[in-house]
Amino acid sequence: MNVRRSAAALAASAVLCVGVAPAALADTPPPSPSAPPVVPSGLFGKADPTYDGVWRQSLALLAQRTAGVKPAPQAVAWLTGQQCANGGFASFRADAGAVCDAKTVFDTNATAVAVQALKALGGKDAEVKKAADWLKSVQNEDGGWAYVPGSPSEGSSTAIVISALATAGETPDQVKSKAGKSAYDGLLSFQLGCSTEPASDRGAFGYQPADGKLAANADATAAAALAGLGKGILVEPAASDTAAAALACPAAPADPAGAARGAAGYLAEALRKDGHLTAVTPGSDQPVADTGNTADAVIALAAAGHRQSAAGALEWLQKNSAQWSKDNPAALATLVLTAHATGTDPKSFGGTDLVSALNATGPAPQRADADAQKVEGKEEPGSGNQSIWWIVGAGAAAGMGIGILLSGRRKKNQL
Repeated sequence: MNVRRSAAALAASAVLCVGVAPAALADTPPPSPSAPPVVPSGLFGKADPTYDGVWRQSLALLAQRTAGVKPAPQAVAWLTGQQCANGGFASFRADAGAVCDAKTVFDTNATAVAVQALKALGGKDAEVKKAADWLKSVQNEDGGWAYVPGSPSEGSSTAIVISALATAGETPDQVKSKAGKSAYDGLLSFQLGCSTEPASDRGAFGYQPADGKLAANADATAAAALAGLGKGILVEPAASDTAAAALACPAAPADPAGAARGAAGYLAEALRKDGHLTAVTPGSDQPVADTGNTADAVIALAAAGHRQSAAGALEWLQKNSAQWSKDNPAALATLVLTAHATGTDPKSFGGTDLVSALNATGPAPQRADADAQKVEGKEEPGSGNQSIWWIVGAGAAAGMGIGILLSGRRKKNQL
């Protein structure tokens, strides 16, 4: 969920369909176009929005509503104005008044997170339905989805789309391709089963096969845990707490909920060593802390009811996420969502008021009071318990068609 595709990889892969070798993105901005678009006044953040505009806007609006903040009308209008007539979203459209055509590069991930934000805002049922219908229309025959429609399915995008469809009121196992494969058929094909070596990778989800073999991918695994549970990135604090368990072998689960439990078990074990996830950045063989995917893993574990398994990572995030999230609306929103999922105060997260910091990156909200704390018709906990987050997996397979490393939430909120 936090490793979005780099600008260069996105442009090259989407247009030329070249593969990208597996890699994790560092927190280093990708090459920007020579003349980046002007950042619109209604958009959160000051960085070039070409590859993550809709993604970061959606997360920011979703986090604000979760924290009891009523977003600025111009911020909501900017997001709805990005939607094309067919219901889909591109990563960013500089001229939202232009007609979407064959040259428009649609983005399933941006569309999926926009669905969740618009659903939470309320009063956007028509936009939500159009977006969900578009997502269903670009399902691959294997039941999964790609970041850019028409490309091979991958684990992260499949999971993110399923979460969006569930949020929109769809039943994922009833969303089927022309070949009769359901969305969950597509998702479960990316899980590493009981024959996987090393055994520690069992239960994880992969991004795309490389040379016919899947590799464990934390980004895809966190997204898949939410999807298997039929949940989106807005996770309510669980009333109970259970211990995460490894994939039930020798018989791997064939159902989404069982697969989600296996994914949660993998994430819990991966966090146990250092209290956070790590990734290897291009040009280096030394792993570094992966803040974004650590936050995603905490949300996934909280969604599965494993608060104690996420406790160490949550504490690590409170101590180590300030630099990663500074002036970054998508990262700040992720932490707000993380706090909400774990019942933590987002206004005092490691000494930082995440809500104020997020608000400062975009149009001033209308208000932050109890009247604005209703999401999906349910009274949210007081502002002392607000927050949320979540993006898709990096590590595409060389030669596997379009292997774009994820952008938006992932491009700038990764490590």
